[in-house]
Amino acid sequence: MLEIGHYVAAPFCTRLLADLGAEVLKIEPPGGDPVREWGEQIDGNSLWWSIHGRNKKSIALDLKKPRARELVLALVASCDALVENFRPGQLTKLGLDEHSLRSARPDLVIAHISGYGQDGPYRERPAFGVIGEAMGGLRYLTNHPPEQSSLPPVRVSVSIGDSIAGLYCAFGVMAALWRRRAAEESDSRGQSLDVALTESVLSMMEGMLPEYGALGKIKQPTGGAIATAAPSNVYPTLDHKWVLIAANSDPLFEKLTWLMGHPELAASPQYCSNQVRVQNAPMLDALISQWSAQFTEPQLLALLTARKIPNATAYTAADCAADVQYRFRRMVREVEDPILGRMLHSGIVPHFPDMPGEVRWTGPKVGQHTSEVLQELLGLSGEQIEALRRDGVI
Repeated sequence: MLEIGHYVAAPFCTRLLADLGAEVLKIEPPGGDPVREWGEQIDGNSLWWSIHGRNKKSIALDLKKPRARELVLALVASCDALVENFRPGQLTKLGLDEHSLRSARPDLVIAHISGYGQDGPYRERPAFGVIGEAMGGLRYLTNHPPEQSSLPPVRVSVSIGDSIAGLYCAFGVMAALWRRRAAEESDSRGQSLDVALTESVLSMMEGMLPEYGALGKIKQPTGGAIATAAPSNVYPTLDHKWVLIAANSDPLFEKLTWLMGHPELAASPQYCSNQVRVQNAPMLDALISQWSAQFTEPQLLALLTARKIPNATAYTAADCAADVQYRFRRMVREVEDPILGRMLHSGIVPHFPDMPGEVRWTGPKVGQHTSEVLQELLGLSGEQIEALRRDGVI
């Protein structure tokens, strides 16, 4: 699989596939993917890159040079799929239009990720994941209710718009490869995927559009609560932590009322069903907050867990790293980065118990595998590779 991507969306897609065993060849400019400069650094090396580029082979190519285009097309002949996230039309300007790519491999799966899609009136507009989050409806909703706060909507704090698009792209690539494999041998046509950041986020908005279309209702921010179920929110503790309690079914709410010492609340007209609890959620949350604030975080978690009421601390990075469930399932694991040393990485999702994925290597140096790939896949000699390096192609 060939990745001609930068920043987050396309590289996230291919990292997911690489984690599951795909051989991913990442083409980078000689200076490297700009995302190598993001996040915290140690001696100029990005900690984020260690995981963002893991399990991929890096090939440094200057795509503005004609010889680099020839090398890409030669690599395409050996690849099942290509994933890219340039602005629509950019690959064509580089001489890597779909006709050229399919001439190299007719059944190639080509996956495009862009801000607004490959067509339509907005196709030429630049965009990042945050633009997708804004136009997809997510940014407006990540806030406290308007009557509680006049602050602007907040960011989710991770590149969620890019990651959602990358997930959709990975799913689409696998579907296209499965369809190709299931097709008759005579059908050698390749497929193209068109993933838009804006559409990827919008598709996650649950009932937002149906409610507006049928009722004219505009979905509003709910802070820590859920608009359709109660009680489900984060509540304070005596030691100034926040614990999420999700007791939004009738049996769970009844358990919670007994735990709070007020079993009569379960039969109260204000709280006797989820529908009325949602209508009275602010008042109910205030009662639960008064109760939860009497206990330290460990005490509150122990009480809730004993009653089998869903609960969790609002985890920090330190909490995630120490969690015994994450450690047991290797969702938090230690890996050796040859540049950065011993590192913590998130694990691999989905989990296949019989064939668990591995972090085969961490994010490579820029162009670390260029010579290896050009020799093994294209059969170039050492002299030919050195000539390409002298000419600035690699």
